[in-house]
Amino acid sequence: MDRRRFAIFRGSWAFGLTAAITAIAWNCPPADAREPARQTIDIPAATLARAIDQLSREAGVSIGIEGRLPNLRTPAIHGQLTVDQALARLLAGTGYVARRVGGNAWRIERVPVSNAPHPPPDGSKPQDSNDPATIIVTATKREAPLANLPLAVSVFIPSASDGVDPASDTARVAAAVDGFSMTGLGPGRNRMFLRGIADSAFNGESQSTVAIVLDGSRLTYSAPDPDLRLVDVERAEVIKGPQGSLYGTGALGGTYHIVTRRADPESFTASMTGGATLVSGGGTGLSASAIVNLPLAQGSAALRLVGYRADEPGWIETGTRRNANRTRVEGARAALGVELGDRWRLDLSGVVQFLGSRDSQYVYAPGARSRAAQRPEPHDNDLRHIAARLAREGDVTVELVSGMTWHEVGDQLDATMGAGQFGLADPLILSDDRQYRVLDNELRISSDRGPIRWLVGLSYVRASQDFVASLASANAALLIDDDRRTTSDLALFGDVGFALAPRFSLDVGGRAFHTRVSESRLVPVGTEYERFGRTGFTPSVALSWHPRSDRLIYLRYGSAVRQGGSDINPAGELQLLKGDELQTLEAGWRQQLGSGQLDAGLWYSRWDHIQSDLLESDGLIETRNAGQGRIVGAEVSLSVPLGRGWKLESGANLVSARLVRNNLGIALDDRRLPVVPSYVVRTAISRDFEIAGAEASLALRLRYVGPSRLSFDPLVDRPMGNLIEGGLEGHLKVAGLDLTARVENLFGEDEDSFAFGNSLRFATMRQYTPMAPRQFSIALSKHF
Repeated sequence: MDRRRFAIFRGSWAFGLTAAITAIAWNCPPADAREPARQTIDIPAATLARAIDQLSREAGVSIGIEGRLPNLRTPAIHGQLTVDQALARLLAGTGYVARRVGGNAWRIERVPVSNAPHPPPDGSKPQDSNDPATIIVTATKREAPLANLPLAVSVFIPSASDGVDPASDTARVAAAVDGFSMTGLGPGRNRMFLRGIADSAFNGESQSTVAIVLDGSRLTYSAPDPDLRLVDVERAEVIKGPQGSLYGTGALGGTYHIVTRRADPESFTASMTGGATLVSGGGTGLSASAIVNLPLAQGSAALRLVGYRADEPGWIETGTRRNANRTRVEGARAALGVELGDRWRLDLSGVVQFLGSRDSQYVYAPGARSRAAQRPEPHDNDLRHIAARLAREGDVTVELVSGMTWHEVGDQLDATMGAGQFGLADPLILSDDRQYRVLDNELRISSDRGPIRWLVGLSYVRASQDFVASLASANAALLIDDDRRTTSDLALFGDVGFALAPRFSLDVGGRAFHTRVSESRLVPVGTEYERFGRTGFTPSVALSWHPRSDRLIYLRYGSAVRQGGSDINPAGELQLLKGDELQTLEAGWRQQLGSGQLDAGLWYSRWDHIQSDLLESDGLIETRNAGQGRIVGAEVSLSVPLGRGWKLESGANLVSARLVRNNLGIALDDRRLPVVPSYVVRTAISRDFEIAGAEASLALRLRYVGPSRLSFDPLVDRPMGNLIEGGLEGHLKVAGLDLTARVENLFGEDEDSFAFGNSLRFATMRQYTPMAPRQFSIALSKHF
């Protein structure tokens, strides 16, 4: 059967709002104050000394240097910038600052040691995590300073210890980013959500609401978070709110973009790290990582290699099996970078990660960390990804990015209870095997020169997912679900930004797409086949105001869609579901506070035709259209130095996410959307200092996660959340070695973080996922 749908994105109020913002913007009065003169700066990636020399020549200014500059690599700098802004970007995280000493002269000086940032583990140049003017974001598909972006963005820059620690995972990013929430099934099984755009706690067949991207290439489409570890990762960029105008179908909640360190042809660097972990009342584990950057041809080619492994201790006792939920993670990455000349660069990369847990981590009593004997429930999440990027930076930047992902996810559940309805005598194991493939190709052309900034791109994504569920006894097997789906998406997208008046700018974007889906599905009478598609357009528009050079206020409208899936109706027939449509209006304020920053935001989202994965009475998961949702929220984050090496980082998030139109056909006492906490508050305080001439630091982190729920369905719903997370971390740099000590779950909490584990037993046995016990870890690193 071939069914076609055509939809220019739902829209009277969407396009009306776009027109209204544009009209208001044209009539905004100019501001009185004047900014320092901006000029076209065009400096390619180079060593710090070369970049400073070129800036001096391009801007026609004098830049003096105190002593000899270190041999550090700086990013490319392009755009309309003041000399102060250009110097800030080049010197971010180097341990140097620029001081203006005359009308047309600057002097570069060392930062006092007590205030200098710690270098990254491999000796390459870090970014300054405090100053939005120096943080360059690429998740918008072109380089842009965070301070100038009229949308909600959080940038997580791993610390020196995070960058070499195989235990650094997505959860660490979520704990530091307001509005970022996750389910709690365990490593490699979790779903992520942003700003309350949460459809279900269960891993069904619907496309993810957050696009996971690695170095500009789509990593996943419908799979759970692969929990890619942050070893040798430069930063993680989290764009909140719908990103349909840039990333297409599925980016309802936003994007999670992981940016790794590129191969550097200028210098050899290497590091080695070993660590150990002890869980209170649980097991022990060891970890190791190695990073090497090897120039192959000085200044023109380099190879970067990364490897890591961690045996993460378990803490659940199942019958006589102690620490049953032990997890092993093994990963490697290789990157080849070649400078081809005339500003062309080719990057080839490959990533593998194999994650396996021996057992699940739920229990049957609140606060417990043990359960009666049952069959092991192992999990595997294996990821392979290759990518190529060919780019030329200049007045017009050209990028061709292509990536391919092979992703296998497998689970086994104890089926000795709750599986009798399938008709297999004495069932033992339910196996859920899933294979995902994602091919992502994209051509982008952009320019920040002149009065108009623009981006245009052509994208083709092909994603396939094969779901096979089977039941096994001691001597027989039964196939109970077989769903195979292939989605192709062809799109033309673009974005244009320009000044309306002094200090006022308008950015308008959109994506025209055509999506095709082919699906085969096992139904009671056999296998049924469907083909369907959708053509549409997802716009975005943002009005920004810079009342001062260190302040940005913006109003933005964004939209995104998600292709409709399928469901098996009560008659046993395959029926198509309506695709999601999400529209968001948000307002934001970004303020630089010296080397710190303040971000605040408000948003309202309307979510039509929510596709939600629901737990059925037989223990299987089916997707249904739940209805219409409304999400209203506010968040604020603050990062500010307090002096004498002290720094404060805090944030809070408040969300009201509700189902305002119910299409489920069941009465709902509670209309909150699942998983998302109603409120979250976090704070961290740290201090950098010296001990007998050695650099040291201490940091204390606290986070309160408010109440949340498991599901729409009153028969399945369970309360979750209301828990406190705490951590303490210390660093010491002495005799060429970096020592890190860390304590997690500082207060020994055992609250229920996720009220689900085994779908077959769920109807008869209440399930809880306690917080992991107090955990102690230590790591020692050597850099070359």
